[in-house]
Amino acid sequence: MSSVRGKVAVVTGAGSGIGRQLALELARRGARVAVSDVDEARAAETAARARALGAEVHSAVLDVADRGAVLAHAATVADHFGVVHQVYNNAGVAGGSTVLDSDWADYDRILGINLFGVLHGTKAFLPHLVASGDGHVVNVSSLNGIMGQASINAYSASKFAVRGFTEALRAEMLLAGHPVQVTVVHPGGVRTDISRAALEHSRQHGLVTPEDEARARMYDEKLLRMPPEQAARAIVDGVEAGRARVLVGTDAKVVDLLVRLLPASYPRLAALVQRRALRT
Repeated sequence: MSSVRGKVAVVTGAGSGIGRQLALELARRGARVAVSDVDEARAAETAARARALGAEVHSAVLDVADRGAVLAHAATVADHFGVVHQVYNNAGVAGGSTVLDSDWADYDRILGINLFGVLHGTKAFLPHLVASGDGHVVNVSSLNGIMGQASINAYSASKFAVRGFTEALRAEMLLAGHPVQVTVVHPGGVRTDISRAALEHSRQHGLVTPEDEARARMYDEKLLRMPPEQAARAIVDGVEAGRARVLVGTDAKVVDLLVRLLPASYPRLAALVQRRALRT
């Protein structure tokens, strides 16, 4: 076990959901925290809550899809604290549609944030983590980085890519002997506003179909059950235990087992379950 106490931990997408609760859980355990979010007010609120828990906090506005901004953020955080031990690449968006119905803007936006946000955060902070002598990269994938799901093609693609990138990074760190641990996180259904935010984005661009509305209701009512506080505790527990892979929630564990047992036939079963869920 390796405690986060006294460590400097960077959390992206910290303005709400899992990201906010990660920052607060790290603060409770004695970490110094650098929080960022694309929403300045939400980042500031998270920072205030973390300070109320006694943590030293740096807060910033950050669009993780902006490579230059992430590089500048890494330099600023390292200068502020003098060292960086951990980075939690958590920022992400949901959304997308089928391959037939998606436009290129869907892929650009979702991959830009979910995949390139992780690449930018990892590349920007990795030299600082190596220099710390006790680094840790934590990249948040998804249940949909284990199982491909119909109607959210771009999202699944981004989360599978995060998984592959993170597993390859772990192999690189082990091969090179760098003092950096690497963890990929696969949350299941966590009660955040990510699906509602995706739906609202689609509404603003006139892209919402009745099926999209039904799917969003189904996710909220039937799938998004775990409180984000519980998810954050599970993630930090996994980091402190040095786990390479953290499955968050019973649903993520069941899906992982299903895919292992039925790698070729699980898509048929998943489509059947999704079709029935949308009818109820």
